[in-house]
Amino acid sequence: MLKLLLKLSVYILIINLLSSCITSKTINYLQKPGFNIPAYIDSISFTDYRLRVGDRIYVKIFSTDDMTNALFNAGMGDNIGMMSGGAGSDLYTYLVEESGSIVFPMIGDVAVVGKTVREATIILEKAIDPLFKFSSVELRVLNRSFSVIGNGNSAFINMPQEKINIFKALALAGDVGMFDDRSRIRVLRETEHGVQIKMFDLRSADLLHSEYFYIEPNDVIYIQPLNEQFFRITTLPALVSTVISTFSLGILIYDSATRIANPSTSN
Repeated sequence: MLKLLLKLSVYILIINLLSSCITSKTINYLQKPGFNIPAYIDSISFTDYRLRVGDRIYVKIFSTDDMTNALFNAGMGDNIGMMSGGAGSDLYTYLVEESGSIVFPMIGDVAVVGKTVREATIILEKAIDPLFKFSSVELRVLNRSFSVIGNGNSAFINMPQEKINIFKALALAGDVGMFDDRSRIRVLRETEHGVQIKMFDLRSADLLHSEYFYIEPNDVIYIQPLNEQFFRITTLPALVSTVISTFSLGILIYDSATRIANPSTSN
């Protein structure tokens, strides 16, 4: 009976080890859907970011009239530091308030919430046009950022451009670790209906055509560890070594148990 239990324990341990191996199927990106790799053919494609309450936007006026430029862009020039939130930036940027509007000098409230950057730019140009002819507007969203958390990959990153795909976002955070679960990446995303949790498989090539491919400002990307990380078997030699060690341990346990059960045989 003791011999049977020992054999059974060794078999169970070997099965667990084999199921815990990290393979190329587990970690490779852009794999063809199938065999536990999902397809996202019917997913929603990327849509432009829409302004929300609390966003801070940078606005610059371009006009043929020097007085107009001086009025709206006084001291601004091409100061990128102000655009990115440097000292004094509050003087040249505008907060989207609870009313859904920004308060623009000499114009008043301009409703921009729910609009894309392009739509808000057109709205602002039309609002300015009656007072200042032949003017154009440059509008950008400031403080665009996302966060990555989980398994040692925590980071808070400013978005260097408007559209960033999930692969570039993770590269900026240091990529996904060997023992992180690429099949269950979660994104916490703020929407007009509240915070939503979206889960997707980073290994699927169909990800390029899905709503998950591009991240949005304020997204939180959560990466969880693989269940298999306990054993950390990543190569065939490591697997062989672990199996041999397991057998050796089983033989040692069996021999010791036999000696204890039959002390007369050890003499």
